[in-house]
Amino acid sequence: LVDLHSQIEETEKRFSVKQAERDYWLEYKNVGSKIQANKIMNLEKDIKQVKDDHHRATEYYRNTLKATKEENDRLVEMHMKLCNEQAPENAVRYLDKNSRREIKENEWLKEEIKVYQKEVSDLKASIQLLEEENISLVAKLIDSRLQNLRV
Repeated sequence: LVDLHSQIEETEKRFSVKQAERDYWLEYKNVGSKIQANKIMNLEKDIKQVKDDHHRATEYYRNTLKATKEENDRLVEMHMKLCNEQAPENAVRYLDKNSRREIKENEWLKEEIKVYQKEVSDLKASIQLLEEENISLVAKLIDSRLQNLRV
Protein backbone atom coordinates (compact mmCIF):
# COMPACT_ATOMS: atom_id res chain seq x y z
CA LEU A 1 0.00 0.00 0.00
CA VAL A 2 2.81 2.36 0.79
CA ASP A 3 4.38 1.49 -2.48
CA LEU A 4 1.17 2.24 -4.34
CA HIS A 5 0.82 5.46 -2.41
CA SER A 6 4.32 6.55 -3.46
CA GLN A 7 3.56 5.63 -7.08
CA ILE A 8 0.41 7.74 -6.92
CA GLU A 9 2.37 10.72 -5.58
CA GLU A 10 4.99 10.28 -8.24
CA THR A 11 2.31 10.06 -10.93
CA GLU A 12 0.64 13.19 -9.52
CA LYS A 13 3.98 15.03 -9.70
CA ARG A 14 4.47 13.96 -13.31
CA PHE A 15 0.87 14.92 -14.02
CA SER A 16 1.38 18.40 -12.51
CA VAL A 17 4.59 18.84 -14.56
CA LYS A 18 2.79 17.79 -17.72
CA GLN A 19 -0.17 20.01 -16.77
CA ALA A 20 2.19 23.00 -16.35
CA GLU A 21 3.80 22.23 -19.69
CA ARG A 22 0.36 21.99 -21.29
CA ASP A 23 -0.67 25.32 -19.75
CA TYR A 24 2.55 26.93 -21.07
CA TRP A 25 1.92 25.70 -24.61
CA LEU A 26 -1.74 26.72 -24.51
CA GLU A 27 -0.64 30.19 -23.36
CA TYR A 28 1.92 30.28 -26.17
CA LYS A 29 -0.72 29.15 -28.68
CA ASN A 30 -3.19 31.82 -27.60
CA VAL A 31 -0.82 34.76 -26.92
CA GLY A 32 2.84 33.99 -27.58
CA SER A 33 2.41 32.67 -31.09
CA LYS A 34 0.62 35.88 -32.11
CA ILE A 35 3.43 37.96 -30.65
CA GLN A 36 5.96 35.78 -32.44
CA ALA A 37 3.94 36.03 -35.68
CA ASN A 38 3.98 39.83 -35.37
CA LYS A 39 7.72 39.76 -34.72
CA ILE A 40 8.20 37.54 -37.78
CA MET A 41 6.14 39.91 -39.95
CA ASN A 42 8.09 42.91 -38.67
CA LEU A 43 11.37 41.12 -39.34
CA GLU A 44 10.22 40.23 -42.87
CA LYS A 45 9.36 43.89 -43.47
CA ASP A 46 12.77 44.88 -42.13
CA ILE A 47 14.44 42.33 -44.43
CA LYS A 48 12.52 43.68 -47.42
CA GLN A 49 13.49 47.25 -46.49
CA VAL A 50 17.14 46.26 -46.10
CA LYS A 51 17.05 44.51 -49.50
CA ASP A 52 15.53 47.61 -51.12
CA ASP A 53 18.12 49.85 -49.47
CA HIS A 54 20.86 47.48 -50.60
CA HIS A 55 19.53 47.51 -54.17
CA ARG A 56 19.38 51.33 -54.22
CA ALA A 57 22.86 51.64 -52.72
CA THR A 58 24.24 49.11 -55.20
CA GLU A 59 22.70 50.99 -58.12
CA TYR A 60 24.01 54.31 -56.80
CA TYR A 61 27.54 52.96 -56.37
CA ARG A 62 27.42 51.27 -59.78
CA ASN A 63 26.45 54.57 -61.42
CA THR A 64 29.03 56.46 -59.40
CA LEU A 65 31.71 53.97 -60.38
CA LYS A 66 30.76 54.25 -64.05
CA ALA A 67 30.86 58.06 -63.91
CA THR A 68 34.20 57.99 -62.10
CA LYS A 69 35.67 55.60 -64.66
CA GLU A 70 34.47 57.82 -67.52
CA GLU A 71 35.94 60.90 -65.82
CA ASN A 72 39.24 59.08 -65.24
CA ASP A 73 39.33 57.94 -68.88
CA ARG A 74 38.66 61.51 -70.02
CA LEU A 75 41.40 62.89 -67.75
CA VAL A 76 43.89 60.24 -68.88
CA GLU A 77 43.09 60.96 -72.53
CA MET A 78 43.47 64.69 -71.96
CA HIS A 79 46.77 64.12 -70.14
CA MET A 80 48.06 61.88 -72.95
CA LYS A 81 47.10 64.50 -75.52
CA LEU A 82 48.92 67.17 -73.53
CA CYS A 83 51.99 64.92 -73.15
CA ASN A 84 51.98 64.17 -76.89
CA GLU A 85 51.86 67.89 -77.63
CA GLN A 86 54.69 68.67 -75.22
CA ALA A 87 56.88 65.72 -76.21
CA PRO A 88 58.45 67.39 -79.28
CA GLU A 89 59.18 70.54 -77.28
CA ASN A 90 60.78 68.51 -74.50
CA ALA A 91 62.79 66.52 -77.02
CA VAL A 92 64.04 69.71 -78.69
CA ARG A 93 65.34 71.03 -75.37
CA TYR A 94 67.79 68.13 -75.10
CA LEU A 95 69.17 68.52 -78.63
CA ASP A 96 72.40 70.32 -79.45
CA LYS A 97 72.38 73.80 -81.00
CA ASN A 98 72.96 72.59 -84.56
CA SER A 99 70.02 70.19 -84.40
CA ARG A 100 67.79 72.91 -82.94
CA ARG A 101 68.84 75.27 -85.72
CA GLU A 102 68.06 72.60 -88.34
CA ILE A 103 64.61 72.06 -86.80
CA LYS A 104 63.91 75.81 -86.90
CA GLU A 105 65.13 75.99 -90.48
CA ASN A 106 62.95 73.01 -91.35
CA GLU A 107 59.91 74.75 -89.85
CA TRP A 108 60.80 77.94 -91.74
CA LEU A 109 61.15 75.93 -94.97
CA LYS A 110 57.73 74.36 -94.40
CA GLU A 111 56.24 77.84 -94.12
CA GLU A 112 58.09 78.92 -97.26
CA ILE A 113 56.77 75.86 -99.10
CA LYS A 114 53.24 76.88 -98.18
CA VAL A 115 53.86 80.39 -99.51
CA TYR A 116 55.37 79.06 -102.74
CA GLN A 117 52.56 76.52 -103.18
CA LYS A 118 50.07 79.36 -102.92
CA GLU A 119 52.05 81.38 -105.46
CA VAL A 120 52.18 78.34 -107.77
CA SER A 121 48.42 77.85 -107.53
CA ASP A 122 47.89 81.58 -108.20
CA LEU A 123 50.23 81.41 -111.19
CA LYS A 124 48.46 78.32 -112.52
CA ALA A 125 45.17 80.16 -112.29
CA SER A 126 46.71 83.16 -114.09
CA ILE A 127 48.14 80.89 -116.77
CA GLN A 128 44.73 79.27 -117.23
CA LEU A 129 43.13 82.68 -117.70
CA LEU A 130 45.87 83.80 -120.11
CA GLU A 131 45.57 80.59 -122.13
CA GLU A 132 41.82 81.04 -122.38
CA GLU A 133 42.36 84.67 -123.43
CA ASN A 134 44.98 83.61 -126.00
CA ILE A 135 42.66 80.96 -127.41
CA SER A 136 39.93 83.55 -127.65
CA LEU A 137 42.29 86.02 -129.40
CA VAL A 138 43.62 83.36 -131.78
CA ALA A 139 40.05 82.36 -132.59
CA LYS A 140 39.18 85.99 -133.34
CA LEU A 141 42.32 86.38 -135.43
CA ILE A 142 41.49 83.30 -137.47
CA ASP A 143 37.90 84.47 -137.91
CA SER A 144 39.05 87.89 -139.07
CA ARG A 145 41.54 86.36 -141.54
CA LEU A 146 38.85 84.07 -142.88
CA GLN A 147 36.64 87.08 -143.42
CA ASN A 148 39.51 88.91 -145.17
CA LEU A 149 40.02 85.92 -147.43
CA ARG A 150 36.36 85.83 -148.36
CA VAL A 151 36.38 89.46 -149.19
